[in-house]
Amino acid sequence: MTEPLAVLGGITAEQFLAEYWQKKPLLVRNGLPEIVGLLEPQDVQELALEEHASARLIRQKDKNPNEWHVKSSPLTKGDFQKLPKLWTLLVQAVDHYSFDLSELWKKFPFIPQWRRDDIMVSYAPKGGSVGKHFDFYDVFLVQGHGHRRWQLGQMCDTNTTFLPNQPLKLLPEIDVEFDEILAPGDLLYVPPGMAHYGVAEDNCLTFSFGFRMPNIAGMMERISDQFSANTLLQNPVLDIARKQMSQIGEINATELGHLKDLVLAQLQDSAALDAAIMSYMSEPKYPDNIPEADEIEADDLKEILQEGYEVLLEPASRLLYTEQDGTLNFWGNGEALFITESFGQKLKAIANGESLPFDSQFNDDETLENVAHLLNESILMLLPPSE
Repeated sequence: MTEPLAVLGGITAEQFLAEYWQKKPLLVRNGLPEIVGLLEPQDVQELALEEHASARLIRQKDKNPNEWHVKSSPLTKGDFQKLPKLWTLLVQAVDHYSFDLSELWKKFPFIPQWRRDDIMVSYAPKGGSVGKHFDFYDVFLVQGHGHRRWQLGQMCDTNTTFLPNQPLKLLPEIDVEFDEILAPGDLLYVPPGMAHYGVAEDNCLTFSFGFRMPNIAGMMERISDQFSANTLLQNPVLDIARKQMSQIGEINATELGHLKDLVLAQLQDSAALDAAIMSYMSEPKYPDNIPEADEIEADDLKEILQEGYEVLLEPASRLLYTEQDGTLNFWGNGEALFITESFGQKLKAIANGESLPFDSQFNDDETLENVAHLLNESILMLLPPSE
């Protein structure tokens, strides 16, 4: 049994996963006080103007608040002039720009890294909103500045009706079952499919810790790409034992079953299938946010051992692994990684969210070559010693 977690209001991860995860909401007062003050409203507006930022400016007409307008990146300073009374700015992946914010993922150690999407921030003046809606992912809504009123309602699905002729997928109504105002540090978990409606009570920032849900179509597309590149699978297949047929236009049940069995055999216990899924799940959602690394050599790294650096995962990158029969296999940013056995356990710890001191434990040539490669690919980063 794990220890009670403050971020979950004093319940254990087991209880949360059994009773709340993808089932019902959870409100925790002051569940994440560390987030308060990490960003201010002006910081968010400046971030939205960055070259690679993924941002949306959502406006409601003064004369008709039921008329919505959305402008997506790139945004300019001019977009923030002569704004209507009701508006909201959304900026995705703010955890890629703020190391302190990215560290807060560690408050959710009970959800694996591959389920993480990004941390989005919503800035709105009083009355600002993105309307009544629902999402197909799990989200922890955390108030970082000001106050926001949240109303939660019915469960929705792919058959749910939206308001017509709007640039957003908005619900006509919510059957309100939850109505609370969140203050700085407060946390609200909303399961996928639950209708929700947040309205700013004053100038406020709300951070959304989103956990993505992969889809079958995306995985099948990647599997198809992986198998199409396999030259052995491009060879013609042998025919079945053939008998005289009277209907030459028909593929009979035996023939169809034979062809399906050939395909399914490749999917069953296939290393190629594992690689395709791992490649898909380790792809970064915002590759433009991955910084371009300065080229570094293993000999350069040897010179800075013992100088107080830490090695850890680059916040904009993804690093995943599988462990079967004592063998570790790694994928980073959609690509298979070839890691020496001496470095495997250290890289496993980094993938699990640890920061390791860059010291004598890395002092062998193979390990330093691995670290240099992953730094040059911006999968790992070196954190300088604090002043």
